[in-house]
Amino acid sequence: MPAGEAAVATAAEAFLLELRVERGLSPLTIAAYRCDLAQFGASVGRAGDWRADPEPARRFLASVRAAGRRGSTLARKAAALRAFYGFALREGIATRDVATLLEAPRPGSYLPDVLGPDEVARILDAPSPEDPAGIRDAAILELLYACGLRVSELTGLDLARLDLPGLQVRVIGKGNRERRVPMGEPARDRLHRYLAGPRAEWTAERPTPAVFVSRRGHRLGREAVWRIVGRWSRAAGVPERVTPHTFRHSFATHLLEGGADLRVVQALLGHASITTTQLYTHLTGERVREVYARSHPRA
Repeated sequence: MPAGEAAVATAAEAFLLELRVERGLSPLTIAAYRCDLAQFGASVGRAGDWRADPEPARRFLASVRAAGRRGSTLARKAAALRAFYGFALREGIATRDVATLLEAPRPGSYLPDVLGPDEVARILDAPSPEDPAGIRDAAILELLYACGLRVSELTGLDLARLDLPGLQVRVIGKGNRERRVPMGEPARDRLHRYLAGPRAEWTAERPTPAVFVSRRGHRLGREAVWRIVGRWSRAAGVPERVTPHTFRHSFATHLLEGGADLRVVQALLGHASITTTQLYTHLTGERVREVYARSHPRA
């Protein structure tokens, strides 16, 4: 590992330890900061004295912007760098207050990727109903779309929070807030088949409260769900990059397009603020304009 990258990695570990122990930030936030700082360290390589020169940080942020990443992603990486440099200065690792020399990009707003109903249907039908892992994956995909769950909410789901007869699930979301989300009969049926079949077999000798598990009976992690979504999206021939969050975006957009009240969608998504949910009203407006432009003879 180049010297500059190694120095960033060492300082980053101390910084992340402070975030975890002293500031009590969530594991997801720390993981995001770890990824951002690892990317920054790799960009530093051997060149430039990142401890005193703001140029390595500026070049890194410029490369993120040039790659076409979303404004919110750029803002988060800039925030991670400013916090990291503030720590490095306090600890005597950095010799210049680089954080104050970095421009703070505005997060802005963006329109998230959304699947069409036909694309959703193709992905949901892609897993094999004869393969145990396919039965599990079909239940995962169906629940992501039926309930608009975050991937962390899905992987953290326990059996006690499923109410299949009542067609609903109790979800623990951000801020440890609980919400009840209804599901449709297709989601219930796929969950029942998975729970009574593959899951019962995989957990026979390794009891666990987790709903979604591996063949060895271990709770599935976020990365495993990302791989599952990507695998079946490709198998369904959907050209766009599809993630678990794409299903959440599609869930919200399709509800609003179907006439759902914005406050209801806010409650289903578990958004603390209606402002966050209002993003989807802009999205549906954009889709209406796209359909108009494509369909009207004098558009």
